[in-house]
Amino acid sequence: MKSPRDIIIRPIVSEKSYAGLERNAYTFLVAGEANKTEIKEAIQQIWNVRVLNVNTLNRKGKVKRTRLGKGKRPDQKRALVTLAGGDSIEIFEAKGP
Repeated sequence: MKSPRDIIIRPIVSEKSYAGLERNAYTFLVAGEANKTEIKEAIQQIWNVRVLNVNTLNRKGKVKRTRLGKGKRPDQKRALVTLAGGDSIEIFEAKGP
């Protein structure tokens, strides 16, 4: 059995992911071999929230030119997780003074 911290790598912080917070949807970078059930259970264990829905997407890495030829950024698997009403994850909340 894999640890939940091995499945959830880190949250995605971008304008698009912050727009999803209004819908109670959070975006995470996850392990490439993780399935939706594993992702759901890992989120529920780490943050003690109820997960309603998990959508996943695979992003291919860009091919970039380097001075030695061409290089490729790594592929990513992302999970868009929708939480039940009233639940939230504090790492995304804005810290005020």
